[in-house]
Amino acid sequence: MMLGNDNKQLRYYAMFRRTTLLLAGIMLAAMAARLLPHPPNFTPIEAVALFGGAYVADRRLAFLLPLLALLLSDLVLGFVVYGYGLFYGGMAFVYASVALITALGMGGLRRRVTLFRVAGAAVVAASLFFIVTNFGTWLTSGLYPYSAGGLLACYVAGLPFFHYTLAGALGYTALLFGGVALARRRVRTQPLPQPSLTA
Repeated sequence: MMLGNDNKQLRYYAMFRRTTLLLAGIMLAAMAARLLPHPPNFTPIEAVALFGGAYVADRRLAFLLPLLALLLSDLVLGFVVYGYGLFYGGMAFVYASVALITALGMGGLRRRVTLFRVAGAAVVAASLFFIVTNFGTWLTSGLYPYSAGGLLACYVAGLPFFHYTLAGALGYTALLFGGVALARRRVRTQPLPQPSLTA
């Protein structure tokens, strides 16, 4: 009797591992889009964080995978592409916003994924990213006075970039979540193998 349970557990862990590796691969591939030429802030950051929160079963991995994907792309951008190294002003705020967006994916999408919920989560994610990272820019850049007026000026200066953030969040979220929905539909419509009638 115990052997049957052991086999079930082994199958479960094998499936869990395969699924986690697949999701990690999808997130890394999406984050690699940051390395391609793109308009400012038109990136998959928000979509990858929502996707991790919604689909990665292990809560620690749900946070870790998007942050790791972001870190790996930051390493390439910082050392290879731009040459500024790993750390940049406001970096902690970018990573904090990714963690918040992952939590949003867990809370808003883990139980039920619908078009309306995903689109709404993408808009909230883009807004969270804008609010948190621009606050970080105001706090760390030294470009704005440390006053309510300075903070407001920082947000106003960031507004021209927000539509790119929103478009990136909506576009990449549609790509990631839509890809999963299409894959699930395809699996459901596959014909079952027919038993052989010959002896």
